[in-house]
Amino acid sequence: MLYFENDYSHGCHPHVLKRLADTNLIPAAGYGEDEFSQRARKLIRAACSAPNADVFFISGGTQTNAVAIGGLLRPWEGVVSPVSGHIGVHEAGAVEFTGHKVLPLPGRFGKLAPADLLGYLSGFYADPNRDHMVFPGMVYISHPTEYGTLYSLRELEDISDICKSFHIPLYMDGARLAYALAADTDVTLPHIARLCDVFYIGGTKCGALCGEALVFPKGAPEHFGTVTKQRGAMLAKGRLCGVQFEALFENGLYFEIGSSAVALALRIKEGLRSRGFELFMDSPTNQQFPIFKNALLERLADRLTYSFWQPLGGDSSVVRLATSWATAPEDVEELFKVLDNCRGEV
Repeated sequence: MLYFENDYSHGCHPHVLKRLADTNLIPAAGYGEDEFSQRARKLIRAACSAPNADVFFISGGTQTNAVAIGGLLRPWEGVVSPVSGHIGVHEAGAVEFTGHKVLPLPGRFGKLAPADLLGYLSGFYADPNRDHMVFPGMVYISHPTEYGTLYSLRELEDISDICKSFHIPLYMDGARLAYALAADTDVTLPHIARLCDVFYIGGTKCGALCGEALVFPKGAPEHFGTVTKQRGAMLAKGRLCGVQFEALFENGLYFEIGSSAVALALRIKEGLRSRGFELFMDSPTNQQFPIFKNALLERLADRLTYSFWQPLGGDSSVVRLATSWATAPEDVEELFKVLDNCRGEV
């Protein structure tokens, strides 16, 4: 069985696992105050060119989104998100559970257009009934998006400027940030730190066993650590995340993981196109979205794992194939063999 279902099917990168094993018997302070977490924070600040950043290590992406959004919004505010945003689709209402509404806007393949955002915010404040409505108190974007697409630097600058003009924070979900940074893009980690008020560096989907690094480039709000604790997102053994992010950022491993996965995903894209398969959209990152005949999917059922994305009507569907640190070139070549063989059986 070939595994292309997602980028977190395996445990963690061997170097991360080795670092966890090597430090296992070293006693350390709890709640993220350990020496490993402190070193990891320094490495992340350096990578972001943000020397005054506050960094919080949180166990998973849903917890990170719920804590960041719920902790920053005032009681009468909601968060603006593309309609496909993870917080509104695949997190079981975690943000709404904090008491804040997700305010969806149309997007194209996961991206929020600056013009749409400006139109929505301007229209809201021009509405005489706004005091009876949920106020837009934050803007949420993901990079890469749920479709593997990326914001350009200009788009990110425009969205950031709009948020500043309305005095609301811009929050970036970076669950797969390693793959965004490794793609053909003009957006760097220092750019993100400059333009976003808060963002997170994904670990779970980028080589870690678990954990995300929530970054406030200009410093966190007062008592945000207490908010994290209150919402059940602070690990007593905070070292678990700290050790992993220290390993990921110490010698550029985080960026190597992204580069390897993206290179293999682009090889998959090339191989699919050369075989006549149509792609639902063009993704430059580790997620690819081919259109397969349903009859072919039946043949693939016991030979390949993938994520079903959506029916396309008629006799076809969109699926997702994802690469990760654990994907090997041999896996990609075997994928092509399986596709060729199963296609011939249909």
